Amino acid sequence: MEHYQLANGIKIPKIGFGTWKLEEGDQAYQSVLKALEVGYRHIDTAQVYGNEVSVGKAIKDSKVPRDEIFLTTKIWNDKHSYSLAKESVEESLTKLQVDYLDLLLIHWPNPIDLRKDKAWMEANREVWQLMEELYQAGKVKAIGVSNFMINHLEALLPHVKIKPMVNQILLAPGTTQPDLVNFCRQHDILLEAYSPLGSGSLFEQDAGQEMAAKYQKSLAQVALRWSLDKGFLPLPKSKTPANITANLEIFDFTLEPEDIDQLDHLPGVKTQNNPDEVDF
Repeated sequence: MEHYQLANGIKIPKIGFGTWKLEEGDQAYQSVLKALEVGYRHIDTAQVYGNEVSVGKAIKDSKVPRDEIFLTTKIWNDKHSYSLAKESVEESLTKLQVDYLDLLLIHWPNPIDLRKDKAWMEANREVWQLMEELYQAGKVKAIGVSNFMINHLEALLPHVKIKPMVNQILLAPGTTQPDLVNFCRQHDILLEAYSPLGSGSLFEQDAGQEMAAKYQKSLAQVALRWSLDKGFLPLPKSKTPANITANLEIFDFTLEPEDIDQLDHLPGVKTQNNPDEVDF
């Protein structure tokens, strides 16, 4: 497995196994178990996914040493205060059956209940203070954010002692978010790509299918390789054993620059929701 290096020197595997929409119980358990079996060493979950118990059980039953697994979870919208976030992290540690996290993220920048008078700004500062304390105490190895746009980062950065090391956003062929990507890179923030296959919309593109044939790879593999060639960290999710395995087989080729550019401009792919407008 190849790695990126975070701003604090921690190594993070260049591809992670996403667990969004994997149901608690056998589906999430078997999927994570399979991912670890075939070589994934980076597992991404979240409190709101509702599957931390199954993820933790799979990690434990896999017999892969804990220090070989990079494990991420996230603090959800109903925990945007210092005390609530502290309780929430302890709950996650218990459900996951671990005594530390490799990466902890604020899942969403501005919950709808905190938008009046921009209360989300102070809430994020409170949660970030807790995360810095957990980081200093060794309870988490790295800290970051998810779905933060430039305005949310600009509101947070002047008030931190430790800058976010990761921003997890929607990145896929056709959804490149160049301004946000450039802003994060200026601040040494690694971009993680959730929904790196465009939540399935990518598979409706003829141009992508033609490119897959050119490289003798699946369209999913081409899309994931695009993420790596862009310097992103993709987090593909699957419950199908064959696809879980295939999504990892992307380290034996690279895309030509003109093909990367064509994928950059692929039309009709799902785009990032505006966090300031969604109803949660």
